[in-house]
Amino acid sequence: MRKLTYYIACSLDGFIGDPGGDGTAMLRFLDEEFIAYLKAEYPETLPTQARRAFGVDDLPNKRFDTIIQGRGSYDLALKEGITSPYAHLREYVASRTLQESPDPNVRIIADDLIGRVRELKAEEGESGIYLCGGSKIAGELFDEIDELVIKTYPLVYGTGMPMFGSGFAISEFTLESVRTFGNGALVRSYSRKR
Repeated sequence: MRKLTYYIACSLDGFIGDPGGDGTAMLRFLDEEFIAYLKAEYPETLPTQARRAFGVDDLPNKRFDTIIQGRGSYDLALKEGITSPYAHLREYVASRTLQESPDPNVRIIADDLIGRVRELKAEEGESGIYLCGGSKIAGELFDEIDELVIKTYPLVYGTGMPMFGSGFAISEFTLESVRTFGNGALVRSYSRKR
């Protein structure tokens, strides 16, 4: 069974962006050490244009071959004129309002998101599925998430978009690893307790 991994950046107080979802304040922590880590450990999580800019366009995908993102996350790329932000992955966008994909590489999931994710998880293979936010889709898929990889940056938003836009539910995860960086950022990996 393939794993669904919610790989996300957040503030110390658990927000993935300001109240409108803008997380650009976290970009200041992408220093040389942190970028080297991302290139070595999670190169496929970098958008295609960033991969080209960092000179890792030719690196094979290490952990994921598929990405699922919400409409809000996808709209960030569309505003820049990018219709396939993760061209090196099989791309899905969960949207009830986007009627037609603007790119042949991007498939739209308009209904039964949970059913479609279960189908993807049941496919043969070792590579996982990268859940790329945002809050609403992570909340909807919460019970399907097998792993959390949380990049925490040393800043506090005070208010904003939470990691999970869902109702109250207590769920346990097991800490698998923690990596710290000189800039104060850390990356924690958790697996779901079943």
